[in-house]
Amino acid sequence: MMLSERRAEEIALSCLTWLAGNEDLLPVFLGASGLAVDELRQAAQTPEFLGAVLDFILMDDAWVRACCEAGNLGYDLPMQARASLPGGEQVHWT
Repeated sequence: MMLSERRAEEIALSCLTWLAGNEDLLPVFLGASGLAVDELRQAAQTPEFLGAVLDFILMDDAWVRACCEAGNLGYDLPMQARASLPGGEQVHWT
């Protein structure tokens, strides 16, 4: 089942909240994204950026588990949310 873009954004914002509170991972994410801390609020208003947040968290199963446990989310929801945001479509090469 595909999530609505609105629900996907809510999940991504929950993940961003977890990430912003993680002293170890936030600097890594900021370095990868090129953003400063004070730019996060503005960037969080775009679905493309929220997709990038999910891409980052989905790189490590331990991050997914920690994020989902902190936000009381099912472990599959970040991946479902990513698929519902711009750039998250499955590419079929055949």
